[in-house]
Amino acid sequence: MDSLFFLIPIAILFIGSAVKLFFWAVNNGQYDDLETEGRRILFDDDVPPESHQVDEPADEAGEEEGER
Repeated sequence: MDSLFFLIPIAILFIGSAVKLFFWAVNNGQYDDLETEGRRILFDDDVPPESHQVDEPADEAGEEEGER
């Protein structure tokens, strides 16, 4: 019986914080667009993105740096 005096206030605080967190998420737009994420995973491109490598210009004398 003594444990109920400890557990009931903890449960009320837990439920209150869960409700507060839910209303915070709703007010901040977390549930505005539920369809986009489901469609994004279905229609994802299977092609990997192109790598953007920059080619270094060749030395005018045709020598590499280690041979100088």
